Amino acid sequence: MNLFDYISDRASKLWLEAYLHTSMVVQCTILAAVLGVLIGVAVYRSPIGSAVATALASTILTVPSFALLGLLIPISGLGPTTAVIALVLYGLLPIVRNTIVGLDGVDPAVTDAARGIGMSRFGVLTRVELRLAWPAILTGMRVATQMLMGIAVIAAYAKGPGFGAEVFSGLTNAGSTNSLNQAVTGTVGVVILALLLDGVYVLIKRLTVSRGVRG
Repeated sequence: MNLFDYISDRASKLWLEAYLHTSMVVQCTILAAVLGVLIGVAVYRSPIGSAVATALASTILTVPSFALLGLLIPISGLGPTTAVIALVLYGLLPIVRNTIVGLDGVDPAVTDAARGIGMSRFGVLTRVELRLAWPAILTGMRVATQMLMGIAVIAAYAKGPGFGAEVFSGLTNAGSTNSLNQAVTGTVGVVILALLLDGVYVLIKRLTVSRGVRG
């Protein structure tokens, strides 16, 4: 069976895997964004705190995927939970770092003006600083999404959903019927999904960031 026949014969299964892969990556990116922004907001005013938060997030990223999954499996077991925890942890670094950079880059004159018209500290943060830092935060989310697209394949080791099952099945059964088709289909599917999600980020940026800031 050639590749095109393989895809046609298993179209419904592949569509489901594509949906599950995308859903897991998007949800994990959102969770990482919430945690990352909260961490960034908590530490951006402190150089030491910013350095520590960035260093810790960087340390997580240096742990090999298989090793992290191996450490999590005894705690959370096989399945989507372990995959989600691992992906959220891996997605933190670019979001934390970009949140700190974005908030630190806000012009003090702008925040002083906001306080001058009676805004509270929380109001300045939510209505001024985070809005001005949004392009940097969005870029961090975009980078995290592309990273997680690939790492989600390895999450199949912990029975995570998505195209990883195709890739692992093809590699495990190398030399057997359709093993190459499985590996190629899973790999190409991840690449296509990554490109589609990147296009979504481009659209979000066009809709939420002013032309002057984008320029």
